[in-house]
Amino acid sequence: MKLRTFFAAAGIAAACCAAVPASAADAYPSRPITLVAPFPPGGATDVVARVLAQGLTRQLGQTVIVENRAGAGTVIGASYVARAAPDGYTLLTSSGTTFTINPVVRPDLPYDPIKSFQPIGIVARTGLILIANPKVPVHDIASFLAYARDPAHPSTPYGSFGSGTTANFVGEAFAAAAGIKLTHVPYKGSSPAMADLIGGQIPFAVDTVAAALPQIKSGKIKAVAVSAPRRSSFLPDVPTFADQGYPGIAMDTWLMVAAPHGLPADIRTRLEKALAAVVADPEARKSLEAQGFEVGFQDAAAGSDLIAKELPRMREIARQANIKVE
Repeated sequence: MKLRTFFAAAGIAAACCAAVPASAADAYPSRPITLVAPFPPGGATDVVARVLAQGLTRQLGQTVIVENRAGAGTVIGASYVARAAPDGYTLLTSSGTTFTINPVVRPDLPYDPIKSFQPIGIVARTGLILIANPKVPVHDIASFLAYARDPAHPSTPYGSFGSGTTANFVGEAFAAAAGIKLTHVPYKGSSPAMADLIGGQIPFAVDTVAAALPQIKSGKIKAVAVSAPRRSSFLPDVPTFADQGYPGIAMDTWLMVAAPHGLPADIRTRLEKALAAVVADPEARKSLEAQGFEVGFQDAAAGSDLIAKELPRMREIARQANIKVE
């Protein structure tokens, strides 16, 4: 009887252990989380990632580490996350380039913008801006066009933070709308492009307002036109492309946190709530706004809707402007 009683008790104990949900036995997160930024250190997305990582570390009670995986217009970093296990321990912070630009200009893209990712939330937006070296005699779109159409400046070059990025998209869309020839000079991130613009190696560039703002304020570069639908609250005196006769050049870029597709619903909800809390935190907002970001949280559903609505628009712009990855 004693042996039977022992085994019966053991069986009951084992059944009770088996009945405990895995999420309760191994609560998320139980180890550090990697937040991938698909640009080099120092750029706009990298700045966002580091602010978010600090906030998420506080909200989740686990260290969140930023890992820079730059190259190919965010494809390298995004593909890495798309292939990762959907367990919440590998996340991506990236822009519209990843989700609505690359899919329309890269036919061999190794990920699907909808099927490969689970949006967690949009955290901020920033306009894109056409900028110039201070020594170039250009201060608005009219003088830019005069410069670009001058036979002394054939195929005017402009830099961007990567081939097939939103900055490249704005440059080519404007060239097509204005009927001018521009030569795209892609860089691996904002920092090297900005360094060459300041140094005079290139006369123009397109970058985010966030990345360009400190250099504009210091007088190291000049602002020519903002591509967002409205003027930037950080540069209210800089007119948009629409203000200067090109209403079709009206786009900004948004920054989203996403996970690999297949993320369990409870982990997604935990991350979404934590991310919303980070964006609502006054110190985090202050840090992001100081870099030129218009801060505002939009949830996972809004992120999915934005991708679905923006993809067809970007495909049409790419078709009209004949935008292709170089």
